[in-house]
Amino acid sequence: MGQFIAQFAGSLAGVMVLVALAAWARIPKPTSPLGEGRARELLAEEFPDQPIEAIYLADDGRGAIARSGSIALVLAQAGDGYFARTLGWTTATGTPRTGKRLRLVFDDVAAPQAQLLFSFWPPVETV
Repeated sequence: MGQFIAQFAGSLAGVMVLVALAAWARIPKPTSPLGEGRARELLAEEFPDQPIEAIYLADDGRGAIARSGSIALVLAQAGDGYFARTLGWTTATGTPRTGKRLRLVFDDVAAPQAQLLFSFWPPVETV
């Protein structure tokens, strides 16, 4: 009976260590706010054939929307990285905000939506 209790206690301790390690490993590393230069780099990497006319950074630095003709190139933070998707520019500018939150919906199971904070949206563009 003593040997069973010792094995059980050892197994329980091992499982607790593995659970703690898994919980610690999920903590994303802190990322600095996205600046215009970094946003341009990421967009050029994801969309090398799309010329960027203008970039609008989210207020919290967790994403950006760039205009490329009639297309909106969207960057949004996911964990400690960013994902990039496209929308029609009129769809992006026609999306209403809730407070400062802009919720863009994509037809993609891997990244179905992006929520970005903008104190202004849609942008006022000069022609």
